[in-house]
Amino acid sequence: MAILVLGIGNLLLSDEAVGVRVIEALERGFTFTPAIDILDGGTSGMELLETMSGRDHLIVADAVLAGKSPGDVVVLRDGDVPAFLTQKLSPHQLGLADALMALRLLDEFPRRLTLVGVEPQSLAMHIGLTDRVSQALEPALGQVIAALEHSGVTVTARALNATGPGRLPNGDAGPGSLPDDKDNDANGDTHAAA
Repeated sequence: MAILVLGIGNLLLSDEAVGVRVIEALERGFTFTPAIDILDGGTSGMELLETMSGRDHLIVADAVLAGKSPGDVVVLRDGDVPAFLTQKLSPHQLGLADALMALRLLDEFPRRLTLVGVEPQSLAMHIGLTDRVSQALEPALGQVIAALEHSGVTVTARALNATGPGRLPNGDAGPGSLPDDKDNDANGDTHAAA
């Protein structure tokens, strides 16, 4: 079984980083049987073609503009994903849409495709997620886990460390964590201190 969970996003653009933060929490907080591949795709697109090729299930976590409220989680599957990606949020989604189209042309399209998206509140240049999107990490992570379990993967939580559950590398509160060391930006949005 060849499963890839791919986190997409730009860490420098506030909520655009949500896909990367979801896969960081997934990788740090859980074990998988059978083993799966987890990749921080950053802002790559066509560069990921070989990595995405021929997968049994490709699960993508990303920020998406779906016309929902900030922090809302959107789940799309299979043929709905490429059509949705024609509404570009950022340049990397153009690359992802192109890569998916190329996979289809090469007959290497994943057997199953799931997009777990989070509606952003801010795409301003800032390191750290807004509160609303930070609060969406746990539900988005839950959707990724549900997609894995639907593909027959057993997902087991790791034991918590002494500093508490789910601290993300930049200090954002991950799923199950309580926020701390907050600061407000010029718009009054609260961000976890980096």
